[in-house]
Amino acid sequence: MRNPSIGVVSLGCPKNTTDTEVMLGLLNEAGFPVTFDLDEADMCLVNTCSFIGDARKESVATLVELAEQGKELIIAGCLAQHFKHELLNEIPEARAIVGTGDTTKIVDVIRAIANDSSLRIVQVSDIPNDYQDDVLPRINTGIGASAYLKIAEGCDHRCTFCIIPMLRGDFRSRTIESLVKEARILVASGVKEIILVSQDSTYYGLDIYKRMALGELLEQLHEVEGLEWIRVMYAYPTEVNDALLKTMAKLPKVVKYVDIPLQHSHPEVLTAMARPLNPGKAVEKIRELMPDARIRSTFIVGFPGETDEQFEHLAQFIEKHRFDRLGVFTYSKQEEVSSGHMANQVPEKVKKARRKKIMQIQHKISEEVNAEYVGREIDVLIESYDDKKKLFCGRSQWDAPSIDNQVYVSDPDGEVGMGEIARVRIDSSAPYDLFGTAIAANTISDLVKSVKDAKARPQAADVLVPSL
Repeated sequence: MRNPSIGVVSLGCPKNTTDTEVMLGLLNEAGFPVTFDLDEADMCLVNTCSFIGDARKESVATLVELAEQGKELIIAGCLAQHFKHELLNEIPEARAIVGTGDTTKIVDVIRAIANDSSLRIVQVSDIPNDYQDDVLPRINTGIGASAYLKIAEGCDHRCTFCIIPMLRGDFRSRTIESLVKEARILVASGVKEIILVSQDSTYYGLDIYKRMALGELLEQLHEVEGLEWIRVMYAYPTEVNDALLKTMAKLPKVVKYVDIPLQHSHPEVLTAMARPLNPGKAVEKIRELMPDARIRSTFIVGFPGETDEQFEHLAQFIEKHRFDRLGVFTYSKQEEVSSGHMANQVPEKVKKARRKKIMQIQHKISEEVNAEYVGREIDVLIESYDDKKKLFCGRSQWDAPSIDNQVYVSDPDGEVGMGEIARVRIDSSAPYDLFGTAIAANTISDLVKSVKDAKARPQAADVLVPSL
């Protein structure tokens, strides 16, 4: 049997990233060489996204490009779950199709196709509900000292614009014990920030504990020695309750950041979306119980039937509540869900114009919010170095990777360590970035911590060693 080297491309959301890392960890453990240099790869494992139209196009474009380079393809993830037979028919270079509920079978799949050059495999469960609670091996593909921790799979909500339940199945939580164990392993490998992800993180535990247990999970993770920041992504409006917010507020390691996709503000649009009404109440509750929190939300414009009046309601809602971070998406029509068949589909030109207007509103808000940081000292997790700007680059506790603001840091006195949290004085701001200067540790406690962090820091040779 040949032993092909496996390259990796991971597309889509952070939940997909964790699946990719687990598949690579399993392959590495089984003795298959894995590489992040696609030119060196015999086969390419592409973990695809099929959530919206643009993501689907990106996934297909990536597959076609690799196929044109002569690569054998293992197509995994949501696109594989969604279009298993079409992919095998349309892309001759596809050797295997692996669904979202079958990622733990990746070793068996690749062994089979490596042993038989004529074999093509479809490993896609019709109902993708196979979810492992075990702590599986992982190869960390991220940059910096952050790692995602997927606390659950699937979703029990049935928003009319979303195909995730079809692609990922119903909601399934992992146990607190397995998550804490995985977190300890990640931290031992040098991770400073753990980011909790699932389709609905606030729903965590309801299936296995018969209660929402995210607060209990946060308290257990807070005890992990060496962990600096805990971030929660994807909160559902009606599940952000007093008990959870009070727990987040009292735990120092839990960053004061609430990611709560509201999707719209107008009650008629929300009803058509099958989303909770009165989103403003959730925002007000967060600001009451966590006054130092920064709130991120996402909204959809151009949902079927959205009128000019309903769109203006949304624009005014955003101006009123002044979200610290904001994402805006144009509605993506999906034939597999009910909104794809609703009347009065909004033209693409109108969708784009509405998105542009919301982003203009948010640009001004972001500019004003960021200006308030000038002159303050904040903690920044250093993740990279920008050769063009000649500055270090990182994030504050109020910013999630890839989607939020960045902080550019000058380091005249050699205070900054890659993968460490630096104290930074903010000197200037832009609408989506901050610029500051690293400042010296002033207390014995700061100095002791910085020395211990430096000693615990993984060496460069360890970077590609599996982190689990």
